[in-house]
Amino acid sequence: MSRKSRNVQAGYAYHITTRCNNREFKLQRWECREVFLYAIKQALDKYKFKLYGLCIMSNHIHYLIEPTQTDDLPKIMHFLNWYTAMCFNRMLNRTGHFWERRYFCDGFPAADRERAINTLRYIHGNPKAAKIREGFFYEFSNYGSYDQLTNDGLTQWHPAFLQLGNSLEDCARKYRGFCQRYNPKSKPARKSNWGNKLLAGLDLKGGKGSKEDGRSQQHRTNKVEVSPPHPTPSSSPSSSSPPRCQVSESPQVRAIATQFIRANQAPRRE
Repeated sequence: MSRKSRNVQAGYAYHITTRCNNREFKLQRWECREVFLYAIKQALDKYKFKLYGLCIMSNHIHYLIEPTQTDDLPKIMHFLNWYTAMCFNRMLNRTGHFWERRYFCDGFPAADRERAINTLRYIHGNPKAAKIREGFFYEFSNYGSYDQLTNDGLTQWHPAFLQLGNSLEDCARKYRGFCQRYNPKSKPARKSNWGNKLLAGLDLKGGKGSKEDGRSQQHRTNKVEVSPPHPTPSSSPSSSSPPRCQVSESPQVRAIATQFIRANQAPRRE
């Protein structure tokens, strides 16, 4: 059965979530997040869309995007996922799918102020919900650009934010207070209901079973080969080192990431 096509409408903003395959924490490395910011810059230059919200977590990404053309959204996401997967697989010395097959996408009219502000707060509240930050400031989220009115080089303020007050300082103050009243709930680990139903009634622990099952299990156990704890002398040290990725070593990557991080990091308290 073919999957349902997305209904992309003109004048809509879209909350998008992309997760690493198998929900693995493949974005923990600082260099990977810097490359991701660089990829966003390339996509912005290519498709001229508006990026209102961004948060790069260890195993997923949140965006709030308003495309210029209705058919640009799948092109934007295809470019971002393809470009970053190519870079990350090389940086992490891996192969195969890096991202889950399909990203989450929820659209609403860009003029919906309440929905926009709540979506921004949800995106910016992810580090706090994950308990990796006590507040909302986070180096790889654009909350700081809203709170401190800074320019991170990638994102822009949503029109709903600009309507919160009579001045930019008033808008920032009201959004800051709105976020401080937010109490995110911790997210429990998701379970596969389909898998639970399929495996219902099966003895996966090998506790009670027939004698034949026991003999076959013992036979399989005896055939397991244990790999040596140390590499053999013939293996060279360079074979285990990951290949170099020229994109991650580019000065442009560092410049784009530095501007974004400095604009969004927590202010220094004297």
